[in-house]
Amino acid sequence: MRYCLLLTAPEPAAGEISEEEMTSFQQAYQSYAASLEAAGVLRSADVLHPSSATTTVSMRTGSLQVQDGPFADTKEALAGVFVIDVADLDAALAWAEQCPGAQYGTIEIRPTAAAFLDGAWVR
Repeated sequence: MRYCLLLTAPEPAAGEISEEEMTSFQQAYQSYAASLEAAGVLRSADVLHPSSATTTVSMRTGSLQVQDGPFADTKEALAGVFVIDVADLDAALAWAEQCPGAQYGTIEIRPTAAAFLDGAWVR
């Protein structure tokens, strides 16, 4: 079953993270992604730009509404997404526990309902 590991964390201010810390984070995520890939469970991984780069679109009122920034105004922001394909929630939990983001933020685990793969929606 496919699960999304949604990484949320407080967004650091410019210069708040030193180059040494950034290098350490990058190495931790490289190792984590390589482990997921070696286990054959990684489907995709994306690191997101800061929430200030977000544009939100809605047609709820019947006309196009475009807003700068994320819809939700929270202290934490969505920072990245891993899509994995594992047997069950316990396996997803085990991978989430190893994610470097769990040390400074939270990991939301959500099963996917459907995925668009090779030109078709699959469940």
